[in-house]
Amino acid sequence: MQGVYFYPVLSRVHWRAAPTLVVYKDTHPLGRYSRQKELKEREEDYQWHVYAQGIPHCMKAANTESLPLEVHFSFTKNTEFLFTAKQGLTELKLSVQGGVTEKWTDMDSIYRAFSSKITDISDYVQKHWKEDEFFAYQFLNGVNPMLIQRCSVIPKNFPVTDCMAFLHGQRSLKEELKNGNIYLCDYKLLDGVEANTINKKKQYLMAPLILLYKTPDDKLMPVAIQLKQTPGKDNPIFLPTDSEYDWLMAKLFVRSADFQFHQLSVHLLRTHLLAEVFAVSLLRNVPMVHPLYKLLIPHTRYTLQINLMARNLLISKDGVFAKYAACGGEGVSTILRKTMESMTYSSLCIPDDIAERGLKDVPNYYYRDDGLQLWDIIHKFVHGILSYYYKSDADVKKDSELQKWISDIFVHGFLSNKKTGIPQGFTTVAALVKFVTMVIFTCSVQHSAVNAGQFDYGAWMPNTPVSLQLPPPTTKGTTSEATMLETFPDVNVTVQGMSIMHLLSTQSSDFVPLGQYPDEHFFEEIPCKLIKRFQGDLEIQSVTIKVRNELLDFPYTYMQPTVVENSVAI
Repeated sequence: MQGVYFYPVLSRVHWRAAPTLVVYKDTHPLGRYSRQKELKEREEDYQWHVYAQGIPHCMKAANTESLPLEVHFSFTKNTEFLFTAKQGLTELKLSVQGGVTEKWTDMDSIYRAFSSKITDISDYVQKHWKEDEFFAYQFLNGVNPMLIQRCSVIPKNFPVTDCMAFLHGQRSLKEELKNGNIYLCDYKLLDGVEANTINKKKQYLMAPLILLYKTPDDKLMPVAIQLKQTPGKDNPIFLPTDSEYDWLMAKLFVRSADFQFHQLSVHLLRTHLLAEVFAVSLLRNVPMVHPLYKLLIPHTRYTLQINLMARNLLISKDGVFAKYAACGGEGVSTILRKTMESMTYSSLCIPDDIAERGLKDVPNYYYRDDGLQLWDIIHKFVHGILSYYYKSDADVKKDSELQKWISDIFVHGFLSNKKTGIPQGFTTVAALVKFVTMVIFTCSVQHSAVNAGQFDYGAWMPNTPVSLQLPPPTTKGTTSEATMLETFPDVNVTVQGMSIMHLLSTQSSDFVPLGQYPDEHFFEEIPCKLIKRFQGDLEIQSVTIKVRNELLDFPYTYMQPTVVENSVAI
């Protein structure tokens, strides 16, 4: 059989059984022709589209029917997703409240709505949402662990003084800053965002600053909150020593701001929209016999369809956000554009991000602990696979398909902005390995970390209000429980928010966990062994997390490999 070249050309489906070949080693005329033919077809099937100026480009498709069949939901996935979407309020036993545009009159009514479906974590949230320790904990291990940073200098627009900040012991704020015990959460990205109008009522969205302190017993506690970016007499700095409802209302506005920031910046753009860019560029520029395609295609499963549905149903002009979220309407595009303007490559790589935010040694930061371990496991796997096919930096440089993949990502995903630090091409194996590690991590681990807990933390509305309909207090001593009830979102806004968070947190029965590959792509001995080793490393990490969680009162499970999906599929 020497001299005979086996290369399937009849159907894309059959390419999976083909040998793995980079373009510069595919010297047979038939192989070259087949690569070019496939990519020409894919360029037609997967076209770039500008959904809105200033945000990553997406795939051009009017509806799910216009998507190529190979990227459709399975029958199981489609049936379950549509059922959950349509039956959301019914399953939560909230169908009646879904049309009520009135305000909540008492906390018991909110609890009755909440109690229709309770998880272990949502039950904990409902019991502890008022506590300062739990409020601070969510900046580390809630659905948005991406904002908190170590503070070495108090921002000039946040004039907290020693007499305001109650710190344990005799140390001053300046000393604790120097000791590295002060942390900051700054929602400046939300400054100037126009709040929505819901049920014909103006809504309110703040851009708060929060100062936190690590106590001697390693607890993180809030010590000051300012709800707007510009200091002034009508913008008081709220403190834990204020009246119960002054302080609680300040935290309420922070939690509502966090919902908007998390949904659009942390969740939608930094996982969903980037995952689509990675996928479309892969499908347009890399043929199925390429090692990069075989490595990454499992991490694109269902992403194109779920994102198309998100654009049509969630962030469109008449979508869920426009109807029920404080950031709906113009706010959506504003927040997405601002996120793009400030996003960097290093912020997408968890080792770099943790270092830049100064969080290497903050205690009880399980997002960091689990994330760094999983990054290392993925990096080891990616390095093994890619270094098997690319023996030198010169091999990387001469792979034209690989270079076109990253070039398209730079142009269409990061809008040719050099300040992001995103590579425009690859010149070394190490740079390639790091970027591909980031892609897999973003599409799997990071998405799970910022998505899976939405219903857990958001089912109890006072912990995560999707909108607020009174402005924050401008003077202290004017609030009460009645003020809080007046400020909460209307009944229908509350239950619709619960429904969408339930939908986005519900896995389908054909869920594929990280590192599992039901569709085989690699057939060479070494890559297959590397996959087995990858799966073994993930199993060890799963046990490590399980043992750690058994010792915690409040377990952190969102980066447990067995619950992390391979791709952005929900």
